[in-house]
Amino acid sequence: MLRHYVTRQSDGKRVEHKIPIGLVRDLKTESAAWAEVECQHVSQQINEPTPRGRITFSDIGHHYIKSELPERASSTSSLHRHIIHDFLIPRWGKNVAVGIKPLDVENCLKSLHEELGYANPSCAKIRQVMVCACKHAQRHGLIPRTEDANPMRWVRCKTTSDYEPIILTPRQAFRLVETFPILERTLTLLAAATGLRISECLGLQWQDLDFVHQQIHVRRTWLGGQIGKPKTKASSKPVVMGALLADIIRQWQNETSYSKPQDWVFPSYRLHGRKPRTGSIMAQDYLRPGAVNMGILAEEDRRRFGFHNLRHSLASYLVTQTKTDVKTVQSMLRHADIGTTLDIYTHAINKDKLVAQNQVMEAMMQPGLVN
Repeated sequence: MLRHYVTRQSDGKRVEHKIPIGLVRDLKTESAAWAEVECQHVSQQINEPTPRGRITFSDIGHHYIKSELPERASSTSSLHRHIIHDFLIPRWGKNVAVGIKPLDVENCLKSLHEELGYANPSCAKIRQVMVCACKHAQRHGLIPRTEDANPMRWVRCKTTSDYEPIILTPRQAFRLVETFPILERTLTLLAAATGLRISECLGLQWQDLDFVHQQIHVRRTWLGGQIGKPKTKASSKPVVMGALLADIIRQWQNETSYSKPQDWVFPSYRLHGRKPRTGSIMAQDYLRPGAVNMGILAEEDRRRFGFHNLRHSLASYLVTQTKTDVKTVQSMLRHADIGTTLDIYTHAINKDKLVAQNQVMEAMMQPGLVN
């Protein structure tokens, strides 16, 4: 135990505090105990002008949620809050923040991958949120601003993914929605034709649709039951709305009971239009069953399939089938980096691979090259 004196806030008296440093069986000498004190940066914390005591990771996590996340995009805020509450605090909350060992964090992430089947990118996101929380703590002086005081500085984690999204052709996308009710059909076609994220589609109000100038203004998102801001500056750029898509949306506007400028384009009837629909429920109730009925997805196939597949499908079709300029596709999807468009959202279709291979073989087998 490390004993030290602090000033009690209630009456100004100096009182003794005790801090557990470790077990006697692990720290058999006084010098070993003092070395552990230095390793945990305890001296630096108790000698600060306004000592905070031993800061646990739970302290850091809650401070990060309260101070940092309100400034983040709604989607980022929701994800980080979920990871902190459901992964980090249950596992590391009671640990003194500066005492967390990098290899312990690495082993925890490995067990999530090997034992529980979490994909590498999911583990990497958990690591990244922990990195953000620790940097936040250093910036606010909760833990020392030294390199070795941040345990995440030395934590490694694989980021490669074996996930391959299911890609739909435009014809498959249209057949998928033929039996949908008009709200769900309009929403799905909007996402398929524009590449809008489902949170952006659900965040639309009728005043955001400019039929005269053929534009859709992305001013807000609807995610996790909350209104949020667009994901990035690039995401807030207007989206084009061609005549065919405009006709489909106009038809829905004539059908819906909520068609005033400030009404939601895709309202919840259960909540009498006060809030938009829920994307995950719509994907579960309509998109996935529709894909199973069409044979796109086997019933026992547990791969992810939702509105985001339509975004991938749009990018792949435009780049590989219509040979649309990549900068145009980047602009349609509102990616800040063209590498995201090419590396993540554009997927080669088997037919294209066969054509390319046959072209190579035909060139190789020109007269005189093969006996």
